[in-house]
Amino acid sequence: MTLPQIRLADGTRLPAIGQGSWHMGEGRYTAREEADALRLGLDLGLKVIDTAEMYAGGRSEEVVGEAIRDRRDDAFVVSKVLPGNASRRGTIEACERSLAHLGIEQLDLYLLHWRGGTPLEETLEAFEQLIGDGKIARWGVSNLDTDDMQELLGLSGGRACQTNQLLYNLGSRGIEYDLLPTLTEHDIPVMAYCPVAQGGRQSRHLTDSDAVRAVADRHRVSPTQVLLAWTIREQGGQHPVMAIPKAVRPEHVRDNAAALTLELDDEDLARLDEAFPPPARKQRLDIV
Repeated sequence: MTLPQIRLADGTRLPAIGQGSWHMGEGRYTAREEADALRLGLDLGLKVIDTAEMYAGGRSEEVVGEAIRDRRDDAFVVSKVLPGNASRRGTIEACERSLAHLGIEQLDLYLLHWRGGTPLEETLEAFEQLIGDGKIARWGVSNLDTDDMQELLGLSGGRACQTNQLLYNLGSRGIEYDLLPTLTEHDIPVMAYCPVAQGGRQSRHLTDSDAVRAVADRHRVSPTQVLLAWTIREQGGQHPVMAIPKAVRPEHVRDNAAALTLELDDEDLARLDEAFPPPARKQRLDIV
């Protein structure tokens, strides 16, 4: 069985489920427990590890750095620059701090966390310099809506954008109306954060949904696996979305990885659509 993958704009292929690290480094679990969870994910094929300078003030990056120590080649590391740091000089300095926290020489992917007051052109100039200096391999964005993406793609060098990281799950489907089609048209995949609805306008617990539980029972899997399989499902003959759930407990990491092998059929998707209909109009971008 060929496991689902996404394809970045530069042709890089990655497993359609990765690992998030939001809230790691905050003390709920020990750093060792968190790093062990990320290493287990790597063992199970969850190659992408997402972090950000904002997460726990850089401590999340330090946890990721510990997890990938002596395993750098196994991981595809993503971090993000805060909009308040996204000037040309500020982006470069933020990237250098992130690299120091992570203990690595190059990020595989560096994202603008969300849009702030700095012109996109200036941030792109910094990204291009960082690529030239070998400090990042590629760049992308996060939490940019359709108008912002159209502006970005119209800039010199804007089509080098590799991904847009967005809140997307069964209970928050607004991007399907116009943003996801726009990204797909330009071969830009989505990295879906909160894929099992840890936040967003749809704050209900999706795992408690009767429809989700019915599909899970039918396949003899967990509701979480259903939600992840739905998020990374094939659309238009391709997999345009990667899910990056966060997990610390080993059983949750294994559950996430197992979702790569779950294929939902038309009956499953119809049942989930009935319970959580796709958008019929443009919606404000859901952000956590």
